[in-house]
Amino acid sequence: MGRTIPSWRVVVDDELEKLKRFREFLRLEDKEVYDDLLNQCKLYATYAGSMASPVKEVPLIISMLFGQHKRLMELEKRISVSQQSKSLA
Repeated sequence: MGRTIPSWRVVVDDELEKLKRFREFLRLEDKEVYDDLLNQCKLYATYAGSMASPVKEVPLIISMLFGQHKRLMELEKRISVSQQSKSLA
């Protein structure tokens, strides 16, 4: 008997393949940004797969949002540390 539900990583790869057409029309500098955004889906695939959402796009979008928010928080911490060190100097 075969599996009836594909692994989340297979779903991610299939969905990202569908999104390649959008990438074709982006400017060169935007392609890098787009690739990085979609990479978040693969980076957090293990976590997104645990959502078991009937709508495939929801875990993908949550993965992208999470990755971006994590980066934003890291940058905010860096700015805060930089500002604190400047005020001490």
